Amino acid sequence: MSRQLLGLVLGPLLGLFVVCIGNAFISSLTTLQLDAAGESATVIGIISSSYFIGLTLGAIFNDRLILRIGHIRAYSSFASLIAVTVLLQGLIFNREAWFLLRLINGWASVGVFLVVESWLLLAGDAKMRGRLLALYMIALYGSGMLGQLELGAITRLGDMAPFMVAGLLASLSVLPMVIIPRVSPLVERVEPLLPHHLARMTPTGVMGCFGSGVAIAAVYTLLPLYLQRIGLDVAQVGKMMGAVILGAMVLQYPVGRWSDLRDRQVVLIALAVFCAVLSLLILLLPPSSWLLMPLLFLLGGGVFAIYPVAVSHAADRAPADALVRMIQGLLLINSLGSALSPLAISPVMAKFGEAGLFWCFALLNLCLVTFFVWRRNERPAPAPVAPFAAAAQMSPVGVELRVTEDLIQGALDHEMTEDLTNAVPGAEAAEPVLSAAQDAPATH
Repeated sequence: MSRQLLGLVLGPLLGLFVVCIGNAFISSLTTLQLDAAGESATVIGIISSSYFIGLTLGAIFNDRLILRIGHIRAYSSFASLIAVTVLLQGLIFNREAWFLLRLINGWASVGVFLVVESWLLLAGDAKMRGRLLALYMIALYGSGMLGQLELGAITRLGDMAPFMVAGLLASLSVLPMVIIPRVSPLVERVEPLLPHHLARMTPTGVMGCFGSGVAIAAVYTLLPLYLQRIGLDVAQVGKMMGAVILGAMVLQYPVGRWSDLRDRQVVLIALAVFCAVLSLLILLLPPSSWLLMPLLFLLGGGVFAIYPVAVSHAADRAPADALVRMIQGLLLINSLGSALSPLAISPVMAKFGEAGLFWCFALLNLCLVTFFVWRRNERPAPAPVAPFAAAAQMSPVGVELRVTEDLIQGALDHEMTEDLTNAVPGAEAAEPVLSAAQDAPATH
């Protein structure tokens, strides 16, 4: 990577890294403080879901604001809102206020993602997107892991200290954005494929992305509640959450390479079985077991890998001109799952105790296994043609970072193969795919 390109992307990546450190530990701290105050799991779930509702709304509407006021001013506005919401959380302990503040925080956070991701898209062409995506993932997961690991040390400074530190980090994240970059990128209006189009085009991709959203949101919002209720202190909770995010960062790449060599439907089935077994093992463990951290590390790797493998599976049959819109639509489905997750799982925890979280994990993954096996029997997937690309929850604009030159070429090669198959008399007709502007019959 050239110095010129590194200089162009360094500011946004540093800003993202700094602001996400604070966001990471505030997410866990919100759950822990609500539980310490005696709030029920249902109330905690409702407040936790507000953040993901804000993420979903921001993913749909924030690009309009950026188009109107520009990237640097938009980033400054979003970062300031993040700082204000976390500082107000420290000053005001009220359920209704925290619901609203977490909602605004989610809306502003996805605005930060939108600015940074569109900047990275401007910085490099399709040949460089793979490297830029890798840097983005390192900044995102690295900051999340660091924030969780520092949770115990920060809380020892006082009750207000975590909120003050998170507010300071959000404010400081503006500096790299206003000092280093020299140009502002353009943002195009987002028009993702509609859910019913996606469901007919790639049922497996839709279900995988939705289920992944449910699981990931539960990890971020309800896993800290489980850990605190089994007797861990704040520092230990932070270490366990750090292990989960480390697993997500480390295991995504080997799983992705495996999915490039095998039927991705088989990989999705294996991941869902793996997560279900891990969930049951955690339920059987005594609370103080030393095995909990390695099991959570593995669970993080499995849960966070389902989304990118599901997207890669969907991309195996998408035409090149529909790749971006398809991945944008799958991201919104993933966000919908995240918004519904705490609302659905927290009542189970309220009724059956903290173990209800992992019973839900096990049930969710068993449902995914059943669906994936059924779809594979109904319509086996083609050989993988779209190279795997790691991914996290991003903005709709940011998903274009996944659409690398290799991904586009794979889609074009697949279209050419289908055309040749259709041209051969007696050959089995290829499954139709959804164009950028038309409906399509079901495929997989």
